[in-house]
Amino acid sequence: MSDNSLSIVLLAMFAGAIRVSTPFLFVSLGECLTEKSGRINLGLEGTLVFGAMTGYAISYMSGSPWLGVLAAGVAGSAFGAIHGYICKLPKVNDIAIGIAMMLFGTGLAFFLGKSFIQPHAPQLPSLTLGAWSDNPAVRSALQINPLFFVGVALAFLLWWAFRNTKWGLIVRMTGDSAPAALAMGYSVNLVRFVATTIGGFSAGVGGAFLSLYYPGAWNEGLSSGQGLMAVALVIFARWNPLACCGAALLFGAAGAIGPALQSVGITQGYYFFNAAPYVLTLLIMIASSSPKRSLKGAPAELSITK
Repeated sequence: MSDNSLSIVLLAMFAGAIRVSTPFLFVSLGECLTEKSGRINLGLEGTLVFGAMTGYAISYMSGSPWLGVLAAGVAGSAFGAIHGYICKLPKVNDIAIGIAMMLFGTGLAFFLGKSFIQPHAPQLPSLTLGAWSDNPAVRSALQINPLFFVGVALAFLLWWAFRNTKWGLIVRMTGDSAPAALAMGYSVNLVRFVATTIGGFSAGVGGAFLSLYYPGAWNEGLSSGQGLMAVALVIFARWNPLACCGAALLFGAAGAIGPALQSVGITQGYYFFNAAPYVLTLLIMIASSSPKRSLKGAPAELSITK
């Protein structure tokens, strides 16, 4: 591979990492907040898909992609609220409810979204940050959607809030010790309900990014399991919002390898390289399966830690 081809591949991977990582970023931050409160929401895959369908449908009907993003977030909040409400009932397992919500969300999205597969909805714009360069590859790589910066800012905000605000302390205390939160006079169910609802909003926005920017269409195979991979990403990031941001970029870069090589004419093994995020997920789960390290940093109230 020549130096020019290598630079093109690296630029394509950089641009691809930002595009592919954005849904991972929003879903993982939503799951991080939910798990910090002591609850697991495996239903975010369904929330992601339903958010993608809702955002695309609202964008098509209203002509405003940003209104579609808002609607996707509201739809995600509704799914999170349902999950949060059911999980507060006695003897209900949050993992089982999450799987049920995942199937419900994907099934409902496919049922309601059939009529929106063919129409073309208005897409989200991107910021052109490479106008200073004469290189078309650089200009293309620096066309970045504003939602990526919103996601990065959200990661810093969550990281700061968990450490420096009363709200963050309450969420962490609820996730680490429900009896302590009750002794301090806080409603554990309410805190977890709000955290799960906000986490659902974030996952819904991630879904809107899929359908309204990259890949920028609505179909039944849009997510390809990104919502589930984001749960593994949270474990890999040790429930740290900033680490979630870095891990999302790593997953995004892995997903961009195939298209980046294809941009310089290397098509052999294209489908293998497209499987890189899934292979990475397996490797992460294997690497973190040590009984001494696998749940380091996990909130003590999670059902998987009890």
